[in-house]
Amino acid sequence: MSQALAADGVRVRAPGKLNLFFQVGGVQPDGYHDVASAYQAVSLYEDVWATPSDEFTVAVTGTVDVSGVPADDRNLAVRAARLVAQRIDHAGGVHLDIVKHVPVAGGMGGGSADAAAALVACDALWGAELGTAELLKLASRLGADVPFALLGGTAIGTGRGDQLSPALAKGRFDWVVVPSDAGLSTPEVYAHLDELRDRPDIAGGPRVPAVDPGVLQALRAGDPVALAEHARNDLQIAALSLRPDLRAVLELGEASGALTGMVSGSGPTLAFLAADPESALEVQITLSAAGYEALHVHGPVTGARVLP
Repeated sequence: MSQALAADGVRVRAPGKLNLFFQVGGVQPDGYHDVASAYQAVSLYEDVWATPSDEFTVAVTGTVDVSGVPADDRNLAVRAARLVAQRIDHAGGVHLDIVKHVPVAGGMGGGSADAAAALVACDALWGAELGTAELLKLASRLGADVPFALLGGTAIGTGRGDQLSPALAKGRFDWVVVPSDAGLSTPEVYAHLDELRDRPDIAGGPRVPAVDPGVLQALRAGDPVALAEHARNDLQIAALSLRPDLRAVLELGEASGALTGMVSGSGPTLAFLAADPESALEVQITLSAAGYEALHVHGPVTGARVLP
């Protein structure tokens, strides 16, 4: 998009994600963990409007509770905008209007989607034309999930989760997502996993995490039943230990027809895989009738993109 076309503002939409598989290695000397993840972008989106400004400012609204989202330089989208400005020596600023639909601190990468959207929006607004490869470099400086939100689709992430390889996924996978009113801190969940792994009755992390080949085969075949058999999340034991109330929701979702239920990322959002859209609707109705917010989403969907 040329600078002239973008003069009045740019709107970008970026998806949330689910971790279909998440294996966590042992804690490293720097305190971080190597992981192996299968990501899938799903049809729950963040919208970011970027308009010209002399300063870097942000306003946050949405259909989810945004009270915990910073509206200053701590916001990941603002940091993304500043990175683009530094990269192209842009003298001005930008105002970002973020409308959130992905649960905050819910393990679905909403903040990362905001950052990816801001990268694309500022690139378009300022006519930078940095290209995908350069935007991915900037994204990797912002967090492990930001590069994936930029690309979307289905991908395998290794290292800290930001070394991405596209994964072939045939067809459509239907999910029912159950957010939680109270979020979980990702660092707290990882730290609790380390504590649990110190116990003799719980296995430690693998030396080199890797995605189960059965996950890749299920994705290539477009087979949700096979995917359910191989889906797992190493962070789930820690998330459920911190939030034992989530167990009852998992049991109800699986009893109402889901192929499997799991914690999404570091939680506390829960994701239930269904065989097809009709089965997903049945799971959604059962969970909603029990008083839970339940959202029917599907994947894979595209990454951050400019909208008319």
